[in-house]
Amino acid sequence: MCGIVAYVGDERAYPILINGLRRLEYRGYDSAGVALIHDGELHLHKCQGKVSDLENHVNGAPMLGTIGIGHTRWATHGPPNDVNAHPHLSTSGDIALIHNGIIENYAPIKEELKHRGHVFRSDTDTEVLVHLIDDIQRTEKVDLAEAVRLALNSVVGAYAIVLLSRKEPDLLIAARKSSPLVIGIGDNGEHFLVSDATPIVEYTKNVVYLEDGEIAVIDRKRGLRIKNIKNQYKTPFIQELELHLEALEKGGYDHFMLKEIHEQPRSIRDSMRGRLNLAKGEVVLGGIKDYEQKFVNAKRVVVVACGTSWHAGLVGEYLFEDLARIPVEVEYASEFRYRNPIINEDDIVLAISQSGETADTMAAIELAKSRGATIIGICNVVGSSIARVTHGGSYTHAGPEIGVASTKAFTAQVTVLALMAMMIGQKKGTLTGSKFYRLLNELDAIPGKVEKVLTSEAHVKYIADIYKNATNALYLGRGFCFPVALEGALKLKEISYIHAEGYPAAEMKHGPIALIDEEMPVFVIATKGASYEKVVSNIQEVKARKGKIIAIVTEGDTVVKGLADHVIEIPDAPDCLVPLLASIPLQLISYHIAVMRGCNVDQPRNLAKSVTVE
Repeated sequence: MCGIVAYVGDERAYPILINGLRRLEYRGYDSAGVALIHDGELHLHKCQGKVSDLENHVNGAPMLGTIGIGHTRWATHGPPNDVNAHPHLSTSGDIALIHNGIIENYAPIKEELKHRGHVFRSDTDTEVLVHLIDDIQRTEKVDLAEAVRLALNSVVGAYAIVLLSRKEPDLLIAARKSSPLVIGIGDNGEHFLVSDATPIVEYTKNVVYLEDGEIAVIDRKRGLRIKNIKNQYKTPFIQELELHLEALEKGGYDHFMLKEIHEQPRSIRDSMRGRLNLAKGEVVLGGIKDYEQKFVNAKRVVVVACGTSWHAGLVGEYLFEDLARIPVEVEYASEFRYRNPIINEDDIVLAISQSGETADTMAAIELAKSRGATIIGICNVVGSSIARVTHGGSYTHAGPEIGVASTKAFTAQVTVLALMAMMIGQKKGTLTGSKFYRLLNELDAIPGKVEKVLTSEAHVKYIADIYKNATNALYLGRGFCFPVALEGALKLKEISYIHAEGYPAAEMKHGPIALIDEEMPVFVIATKGASYEKVVSNIQEVKARKGKIIAIVTEGDTVVKGLADHVIEIPDAPDCLVPLLASIPLQLISYHIAVMRGCNVDQPRNLAKSVTVE
């Protein structure tokens, strides 16, 4: 959720902080703030709104200092306003703290601190934590790092925090539990602290990923020390970033979302690179090689995911059951841990997350792990929490996805799921040799076919203009394309704020058909395949009620073209790979409708990219 950036070194901190906040704004954009120490004084600047509002707010102020912290907020406790914006100060005003996460037991701590004379200014749980640290430091007569450690032993919840003190102007202290925090190590003693690596790629390639329950103490003179909440010190493990600056820029596109839609031929290809080998006729996924036999012997695969990743998991269900003949259950990670699920030691739990930090998915992993299941991850961010806690897995290699509404991450996840299902199907013998080789060639051809779909953008934009003022929309699909209907509806809701629902096409008759009238756009995935005739019948049912049909069809289709109000053609592909093509025009429809409605495409209201709180 929220974005954290901090710096200590020889350079001016403010330009580094504000540039980092711009990079992290996709994590939260309700309010923003910075705190700097200069000449023994702590200078705090914060306000409601975006990072650009903060820049206007501080315009003309000197903004000096070589140590500072910055934050961009996605509101949890308390509405977005100037007072609730981070950083928050202790009663004395000596300590400033920024926080990503939720302190669940903040209320009783707050009441106790009130009785001890503390005065609170905001509605946030974060302010309680900085007051608690200040109280412990004063009453226990300990240094700031020890006060942080003792305070964290008293709180329940998730957090990534960074704080500084006016009395110790060379010191940054950070800690994490269930929320990500990355330490960048620069030249000449420079150190950076960030929620993810995007703000620091231009300054350093050397990073340390802070683990759960760890506290980082960064002293300008002594450098970095890491200890755990039990006060045991450890040696930092420095890794090299696999991230390039150009991947974080718009590259001439109006929005990150549009850029990321157009990057899909490359991101799908990158997700197959080194894994799909046509010459040898094989699929090799190194990250799960040690668990191939577990997959072969598995009686069940349980997918846990949220949002778009959940939709990718649904496609995965069809893929695994069709190609590998393994029963699959797809669970909302947010519900999984609360219903006492039945997990067996021979189950494989497949966790899918773009960021690799999704709090609900992490909690589901921990539960399944405690029951003895084998945990396999699919995520996009190298070094993320899910990548570190799972037994094995595969990165999607989609590259940074800055737009909040996920696009290329979805198709990359489906690509990796297809590779997994094909590999396991071949190992089990549930895929015949001829079908396996045919699918290898078909999957290898998908990036080129996606490029061809993208050439229809002008036609999609024309359709978007017709339906930009709709208030409701239905999305219908069958089989492999039912999850695509769900994902298409989610995209429209996320960025254009039009109410939309996805359904299996046949389920329309069991309720949603009552909504259809001459104003209702109905998006139907009607490609040639096993359910084609049934989908044609569903289209006729919609037309009988005067609904407007926008159909995604296989190139050369004439039957649906004669029924639909508009058609968007995609190249022919096997049913199991159609989601990789059919999702593209639905992404473009949502994008162009949102732009025409004047919506903030990359930062839709109320949403954040990485959901690190439950």
